[in-house]
Amino acid sequence: MLQQRFIDNIPLAQVREEYGRALRDAGALRMPAPEIIPVDLALGRITHEAVRARICSPHYHASAMDGFAVQAAKTFGASETSPLRLALDREAVVVDTGDPLPDGFDAVIRVEDVSFPAEGMIEITLGAVPWQHVRVMGEDLVATEMLVPGNHRIRPVDLAAMYAGGLTEVVVRRRPRVAIMPTGTELVEPGEALEKGSIIEFNSRLLGGMVEELGGEAQRFPITHDDYDLLKERLEEAVTEADMVIINAGSSAGREDFTARLIAELGRVVAHGVAIKPGKPVILGVVGEKPVIGLPGYPVSATLTFDLFAAPVLASKLGIGIEEEETGAVLTRKLISPLGVDEFVRVKLGQVGDRLTATPLARGAGLVSSLVRADGVVQVDRLSEGFHPGQEVRVKLLRPLQEIRQTVVAIGSHDPALDILGDRLHSLFPAYYFASAHVGSLGGLLALRRREAHLAGVHLLDEQSGEYNRSYLEKLLADTPVVLVNMAYRIQGLMTAKGNPKGIKGLQDLARPDVSFVNRQSGSGTRVLLDYSLKREGIDPDSIQGYAREEFTHMAVAASVAGGSADCGLGVLAAARALDLEFVPVAEERYDLCIASEFLDLPHVQAVLQVLRSDEFRSQVEVLGGYSLRDCGKVMYRHSV
Repeated sequence: MLQQRFIDNIPLAQVREEYGRALRDAGALRMPAPEIIPVDLALGRITHEAVRARICSPHYHASAMDGFAVQAAKTFGASETSPLRLALDREAVVVDTGDPLPDGFDAVIRVEDVSFPAEGMIEITLGAVPWQHVRVMGEDLVATEMLVPGNHRIRPVDLAAMYAGGLTEVVVRRRPRVAIMPTGTELVEPGEALEKGSIIEFNSRLLGGMVEELGGEAQRFPITHDDYDLLKERLEEAVTEADMVIINAGSSAGREDFTARLIAELGRVVAHGVAIKPGKPVILGVVGEKPVIGLPGYPVSATLTFDLFAAPVLASKLGIGIEEEETGAVLTRKLISPLGVDEFVRVKLGQVGDRLTATPLARGAGLVSSLVRADGVVQVDRLSEGFHPGQEVRVKLLRPLQEIRQTVVAIGSHDPALDILGDRLHSLFPAYYFASAHVGSLGGLLALRRREAHLAGVHLLDEQSGEYNRSYLEKLLADTPVVLVNMAYRIQGLMTAKGNPKGIKGLQDLARPDVSFVNRQSGSGTRVLLDYSLKREGIDPDSIQGYAREEFTHMAVAASVAGGSADCGLGVLAAARALDLEFVPVAEERYDLCIASEFLDLPHVQAVLQVLRSDEFRSQVEVLGGYSLRDCGKVMYRHSV
């Protein structure tokens, strides 16, 4: 049995086993008592026991056709050569579909199979067999027959069966109530005024949604500041009211991290610190008969540790399993991981040709954007140092595989207009998606060469010819046929803080000792443009304070300037406007989409071209500012092998 531990480094498999044993010993995995609810409210709930029909369906012999009810024995012998006449109301009774069969009658002849030779008579040329065109009592359901088993998640079709079987109520498992306690003096509710150091509290909504998706009932507590006595009071309340408690933040070992001490005082800490990344400081405890889990405050860590530890506990209380779909994919870049921890890396997936590719996303524990963009998760075993490019890995899917297969994969240079392109694509063609990874223009062309993307955004200036992109395609993609389609011409310039306090007027000011700069990564078209412009102006890059500091998108550069960590950076006007920055124009450049010819006829790639040439896309991009769409959608060059 584990003793109380604080920021330990226990292997994941061991922790799972020992925490599960501790919860079973404490009776903390018992299911809540069942409850009876109206069938109207039962969609998605879990049945506590087998649900059985109370009545037959249909509960009477019913006509299955519009026609005439007859006694089958009295129709024998009717034929084309010897038609039989039956008296209406006595030997043949008019019935519509669903009508009860009159007493003494056992068959129905369709109205289209009779003729009317005289008033009050019908004539038939084919005899009926017993129970012809009749839905006999219990044909669908028989009283006491099982409709659905216990431990079954109720679907819309199950609701119909319950009503057909005469039920208006059903016994289901009560949804486990999960108390979620957001903690931290720095937290503020969404919509409240923000000051430096304040953080919008959204983790409890994120975790609450995950609880609801699994079938639990989330009970969100108010934000609790880092006050030990108040936290203790709230935890005691939560343990009393809920079946399970999640405390978010305060799980580390800092000055105001009280979660482990609180759980230890009121119950028992089974483990504090697991050999995983992210999420190492997770706390697994039990108070009385209630599981209490302390999750780290960073959203990626909180989400992962919920999936690893809280979700299985909640599933046990519901008596269900957790379905996880996995698939194989080929890594597009090297993935390095430290020994000794199980690392969970979110990836973007795409079907490119006959391969499913996986591109690792940024791994920061606080990056909500990686949660939104991720299609799957790759687990790197603690005994492994990672994977090589091109290596096949197992991926836990976070999105349906069919959606991934209908996603256009764009790897290359960043531009804000790509977001508009992706939005319009999915709006106009709901089955299609657009996924972009920003690795720079050169990185995009190399991804095309490795067949890891359908297209790449590029804006590479040839210093010799002054032309964009073509010479790079001929050098780097000599064996890869591609088509170059223009998206826009755009203005690149120096972004500075509001009011331009340093008085930056052009590239010459970058060499001033009082000016700090933030650059784009090597291989990006913006970096190529900068280096070309510096060379033309005779400016030594080593004289620029911050030349070696790199960001991967125009918006990241703009954010660095807006946040005050740099005085200026090179980027597009749209990024400057988005964060209310000043803008000093430097040059106009051409931004193209380089599309691999082998993928050009794919329906989702063709849909991208259709969106690109639409008036709505053009108008939305022009609103950003700094763009000319004069050649948007035009084929600028075809490279054949």
